[in-house]
Amino acid sequence: MIRLEGALSRWFARRFLVLHLCWIGALVLLLWPQGDLSRIGVPVLLALFGVGLMDLRQTHHAVRRNYPILGHLRFMLEYIRPEIRQYFLEDDTAAIPFSRAMRAIAYQRAKQQTDKRPFGTRLDVYAQGHEWLNHAMVPAPRNGADFRVTVGTERAQPYAMSVFNISAMSFGALSGNAILALNLGAKLGGFAHDTGEGSISRYHRQHGGDLVWNIGSGYFGCRTPEGRFDPQRFAAAAQEPQVKLIEIKLSQGAKPGHGGVLPAGKVTPEIAEARGVPLGVDCVSPAAHSAFGSPIELLQWMESLSVLSGGKPVGLKLCVGHPWEFFALAKAMLHTGLYPDFIVVDGAEGGTGAAPLEFTDHVGMPLQDGLRFVHNTLTGIGLREHIRLGASGKIITAFDLVRTMALGADWCNSARGFMFALGCLQAQTCHTGHCPTGITTQDPLRQRALVVPERAQRVCNYHHHTLEALSELAAAAGVHHPAQIEKRFLMRRLETGEVCSYDELMLDLPRDALVGALDRTYLPEPFRTYWEGAQPDRW
Repeated sequence: MIRLEGALSRWFARRFLVLHLCWIGALVLLLWPQGDLSRIGVPVLLALFGVGLMDLRQTHHAVRRNYPILGHLRFMLEYIRPEIRQYFLEDDTAAIPFSRAMRAIAYQRAKQQTDKRPFGTRLDVYAQGHEWLNHAMVPAPRNGADFRVTVGTERAQPYAMSVFNISAMSFGALSGNAILALNLGAKLGGFAHDTGEGSISRYHRQHGGDLVWNIGSGYFGCRTPEGRFDPQRFAAAAQEPQVKLIEIKLSQGAKPGHGGVLPAGKVTPEIAEARGVPLGVDCVSPAAHSAFGSPIELLQWMESLSVLSGGKPVGLKLCVGHPWEFFALAKAMLHTGLYPDFIVVDGAEGGTGAAPLEFTDHVGMPLQDGLRFVHNTLTGIGLREHIRLGASGKIITAFDLVRTMALGADWCNSARGFMFALGCLQAQTCHTGHCPTGITTQDPLRQRALVVPERAQRVCNYHHHTLEALSELAAAAGVHHPAQIEKRFLMRRLETGEVCSYDELMLDLPRDALVGALDRTYLPEPFRTYWEGAQPDRW
């Protein structure tokens, strides 16, 4: 009875109000005829009702599927928007916010539409902060676009990672259909799908796409009833062939240093199954890990995870905070001889989920600063060539990939871009369960709007066309692989109007600059101030 009432309430939700009004109005006019009103009104209302039924049945537009009849208004406005901009706005470039422009690029590539634009750049090339890539007078020939980097070369099961992958988004934050579409898209395109800290759900497993298992402080999917780490449960899941990498999440860009609570009422049976938590109880993700208490203990635990997984690469994900804490971790690597196979640097500007405003805007290091800091630290201790670097944080276009890889990343992850490929409108209702496109909701009727095979193909298309664009940029710069693009290829206009290369803006720490009996007074901050005081046995 409760399920029936729930189903009825969903079908009679406000977003179906116009659809219901059409058949009710037609029925009223048929039962109580009103002359000319009935002769005109009944066919019109029945025609609208028919349109609504077709909206519910079609699979191409999630908005029309979730908002029958009303959804057409969006597409009408989209159709006339270029003309409105042309005739009523003086400055066309100012009328296109950054997020809308990036969303348009992802949509077009996902739908295999042209992303070419006439009449030159829409950006103010003389504005402060404008960036560009210098090109070669003799471009290099293109050699395909399936760029990969091997992670865990010293492990029993190394992984050939695409340079562009799906960033961490959990089942629970995303709907089951969204996870299905992302993972099937990753399978079709041959790239990796990060599970997020919500663990591996049945939706991750169904299509068999490559997984990066993200393990956070809640140890979801590998926890005891008390919320501690469970080695046996971890080993059972980590040894599945679908799991390619193990990623220990120390912090995330959206809310670094902040835990989370999924209220008991939102813990569905499927979420409870995936996370290994009981129904009817708050699902707590603490701010800090309980499996280790010092940098050395973290590295020892990390090494045990590789053994338990059968020799798979294990790494860390973090948004950089106190520099001395990362220095302590670096010194622990030197002290123990243990180091992660990879580190994913998450920028504070990243994050697709809901978070407190203060954390979203004012906590954590932005991606470019954090990535250079980690890259320089690993170079300074002589371990950079042994540790792969991933990066995430508002990476959407091929230029974002070029810039991030030039700053030190071996590969990039994107959450926002693949959300756009799924059809995200940035309605900013992720935390309410009322997502209009079925991506961030557990409502089965809203999820129905996201048709998995079609959206999975769009995910694959977006990945493919973005890498094609990356290949074109690399060739234009005169190199064969984007990893060969150097900082000196990238330029930025400063507030003064002066133009500087990234080489001038961002210093490189020499190899082994932080080890041995060297004079460190010449080192840039924060290395000069905090390196000496960092200790490998405490944060």
